[in-house]
This record gives sequence, C-alpha cells and structure tokens, in this order.
Amino acid sequence: MIKAILFDYGATLDTFGQHWGMVIWHAYEHLAIPVTEAQYRDAYVYGERTLGANDIIKPTDTFLTTLKVKIDLQFDYLRDSKAWLPDEAERIAKHDALVDYLYSGLQNNMEHTRCILSQLREKNIPMALVSNFYGNVETVLAEMKIGDFFCDVIESAQVGIRKPDPRLYALGVEALRRQTSSLHESEILVVGDSISKDILPAKSLGCKTAWFKGEGWKKEKMDETIPDVIITDLAQVLGFT
Repeated sequence: MIKAILFDYGATLDTFGQHWGMVIWHAYEHLAIPVTEAQYRDAYVYGERTLGANDIIKPTDTFLTTLKVKIDLQFDYLRDSKAWLPDEAERIAKHDALVDYLYSGLQNNMEHTRCILSQLREKNIPMALVSNFYGNVETVLAEMKIGDFFCDVIESAQVGIRKPDPRLYALGVEALRRQTSSLHESEILVVGDSISKDILPAKSLGCKTAWFKGEGWKKEKMDETIPDVIITDLAQVLGFT
C-alpha cells in the first residue's frame, strides 16, 4: 500500500517523461531553425554546463526567465560555432517564437499535472518533491501553481547534493516521515523519468518506484525490469494509492 509519494520535477511533472533537451529540439524542428540535431545537441550541452558552472539563474527567476536564458546560450553557441548565423532581427524573432512555443506547451501540460496532484491531495496522500535544479525550483513551482501540493521541496542546489546520490532522496523520505508517523520506505512511491538518477537511488533506499517512460536524451535501450512499475501518464499514479 502506497502511503506517500516523492516526485521528481523536471521531465516528470512538466514534460511527462520527455527529456527537456528533446522537447526543445522538437521545437527547433517545428520552427525550422536550420541546424542539425548534432549541432543542436552540442549547443544544449554547452548551455546546461554554462548554467551549472556559473551563478546565472537566481532563486527568484521564473521558468520563463530560465527558458529565455537557456535559448540565448544555445543561440550563442550556434553562432560562435558558425552552425547558424542569423542576423539580429531573425535571431530575436526565432528566440521569441521558440520561447512562446515551449512555454505554451508547458502550460498545457501543467493543467494535467495540477489535476492529478489535486486528486492525490483529496486522497490525503503526503507528497514531497526532489529535484536537480538551478536554485529556483520553488519559484518555478509557485509559477506553475503546484508548490502548495508538497510538504517539502528538496533541491540539489540548495542542499549541495545532486542525484543520483541517494542522500537527496533520503532527505525526501525524512520530509514525508514528518507528515506520516511510522512510514516505511516500501510505502513511499518515487516517480521520476530517469532510471539512473531517480529509480536506482530510490530503490537503494527501499522505496517503490514508478518510471515515467518517455523520450530520453540518450539513444539507448533501458532495462525496464528495474522500476517496480512503468507509467506513460501521470494519472496512472492515482491507481497506486
């Protein structure tokens, strides 16, 4: 019997199992930005490494702000590597169109997420969130109108521990135990999109796991016997409580 749930955020509650790198790539395709997937992948990795190594995103920055910065960094890389050399007007137009397209899709996804989280709250299921993020996840959760669903939010940038270190999930377990006395790890369901970063560390603690299967960043076949269950829609979580 599942008595509590630990959610990942990115690519779990916002893009339903699809890696953000692939979400953005498909937006590039939709808007006919003239780069190859290989060129885009290099730009995406550059952007993420730059954000990880520098204090660019502030705790008060919304996801909309974060998304604008991510796309700017990608476009800078594509320009500097001479993969794409638009004039300034074209760059601005493509940047704004890309951000609008991505943010609109995200808002549609979050309507479904809010619906499911609301049903879980009605069932009195304690929920916490564990995330590798940029230091602004609580601002983002408020922006997406889901922050109030969680009894606690454990973010890597705030506690100095990153997935796949199981200690990050251990903090989530502790947070849920403060809500429900005598809660055993086997009564906690961890829901995440990454087998290596979510499912394996959660299983090492004894938690039950639900892998949100979607389009990953790496083109590799995953061992689908590792998670306890596989989901393709967030609504499936309701059936485990």
